[in-house]
Amino acid sequence: MTTFTTPLEIEHHTIATNGIHLHVAQAGPVDGPLVILLHGFPEFWHGWMNQIEALVAEGYRVWAPDQRGYNLSDKPQGIESYTLDVLVDDIAGLIRSSGREQVDMIGHDWGAIVLWRLSERYPELIRRQVIMNVPHPAVMMDFLKSHAKQMMKSAYVFFFQIPDLPEKILAAKDWKRLTGMLQQSANEGAFSEEELDLYREAWSQPGADTAMLNWYRALMQKRPEISDTAMITVPTRMIWGSNDQALSKEMSDLSIRKCVNGELIHLDHCTHWLHHEDPKRVNTLILQHLKYD
Repeated sequence: MTTFTTPLEIEHHTIATNGIHLHVAQAGPVDGPLVILLHGFPEFWHGWMNQIEALVAEGYRVWAPDQRGYNLSDKPQGIESYTLDVLVDDIAGLIRSSGREQVDMIGHDWGAIVLWRLSERYPELIRRQVIMNVPHPAVMMDFLKSHAKQMMKSAYVFFFQIPDLPEKILAAKDWKRLTGMLQQSANEGAFSEEELDLYREAWSQPGADTAMLNWYRALMQKRPEISDTAMITVPTRMIWGSNDQALSKEMSDLSIRKCVNGELIHLDHCTHWLHHEDPKRVNTLILQHLKYD
């Protein structure tokens, strides 16, 4: 559902952080409160266009990076370059580069995994956060071990561990398989052909295919130590599309219990791609949570 209605002036910057350079799309008044948006797989900064537009209209400064390995950001080689704490330090460095004491954060899918970990390790950097359709990593790891249904839903994660073959299959016939994964797991019309053309261009950047998959490979092959008892102190709103094909809704209820100040909202008409399917509702929920007193 493409709803970009107002031409936005998007600035494109390259920012050094954690030994690499990230491409960061920026918009909104430079003196506005800063919100950083973290995309997941297989998106890139442009997946947040509806949210960027809504936030800028409310006076926010918005940064939407291509995360490590994606689109125009650096793509270091090796699985070890994509471990969770390395990804987290990328964003911690990005926040510090802004010169702000604290920022607001929004994460979806893999971006939300990074955000869960970031808010545990560096809570002083985040004022408020919004998590969308990814459980707390400790909950996810537990479900992968003990819930056969979730293991079946996550079969693609294990397929991605194979060297080289997933890249070839996903990229074949102009990324037919990967675009199909997006369209088949979303409500009809969530992704326009114009958007998918932009995605294909991002995926076709040299080295991006392997880099994107290395996030999954590092998570399984170089697993981080994740505390099952640590509590998230950053004020957190979780928004969860109930019809997510890949992630069990039950994990959202368990995840919010790990937040000292947390709120969970289910959108029963949405899938994993809720920010594309119902941007108006998602944007309202984001802005309500980020509102300054």
